[in-house]
Amino acid sequence: MLVDSHAHLDMYSAEDLPQVLARAYAAGVHTILAIGIGDGPHQMHRALEIAESITSPDLPTIYASVGIHPQEAASANLDNLIRLKSLAANPRCIAIGEIGLDYYHVENPDTSVQHAAFIAQLRIAATARKPILIHCRTSELATPEAKQKFGPGGPDAAWEDLLALLAEHWQPHSLPGIMHCFSGTVDQARRSIDAGFYLSFAGNLTYPAAKTIREAAAFAPAGRILVETDAPFLAPIPHRGQRNEPALVTLTAAALAELRGISSEALATLTTANFHTLFPTTGN
Repeated sequence: MLVDSHAHLDMYSAEDLPQVLARAYAAGVHTILAIGIGDGPHQMHRALEIAESITSPDLPTIYASVGIHPQEAASANLDNLIRLKSLAANPRCIAIGEIGLDYYHVENPDTSVQHAAFIAQLRIAATARKPILIHCRTSELATPEAKQKFGPGGPDAAWEDLLALLAEHWQPHSLPGIMHCFSGTVDQARRSIDAGFYLSFAGNLTYPAAKTIREAAAFAPAGRILVETDAPFLAPIPHRGQRNEPALVTLTAAALAELRGISSEALATLTTANFHTLFPTTGN
């Protein structure tokens, strides 16, 4: 069995979702973490609604997160933070996220706004004693306008800012988290692991140009790796460019298993155990 540790189930239509989940279960994906960011804070609740409404023994077990994405950082006002805190208290909500920094799109909020929203959500997660799901996107491949806005600190500024904020506002609480869709270097992987994080690998691991990601995936300790789809985004090879879905996490898992020199079955057992270690309330 496999766990898809990051999927945006609320982005599927009500008509499509049952079939998407049925295909996942048939493929051996029996647990999914649904990400509760919606199209903004007003839709944070949707992943929880899905998690609470899917109870069939023939479909995956679904858990949820709740969070304000860095692209929506300007909406991290008091009312929305109070709402986030309330949703986080739901037992079906097992994580806060995805939260973090995004220096890729020029229209994203200024760094100071992103930092403030991130810190506020770290405090909520620490109070709730729940792991965090990190989104970190650099300006390395961004437009010249975005590089001018976010790039004074260099192409890895988002990573450096992220790790500094975590060191100050998260690590003192001795709580874990996930670096979602990990796309960093071996050094960034090492620093993330040292900070208590798991690395979750998505379909971009399979892309021909993803040499750096594969190096990090080979480096990561066995006890700190997870797999995800980020569905409906980032479909793995040979489905790249198509709509992704949780069933396809099997392809990313197979690629990660080959990279690490183990069987797909061993990789499934390993990553499932890692997920349940990180989220003990999900059981085994």
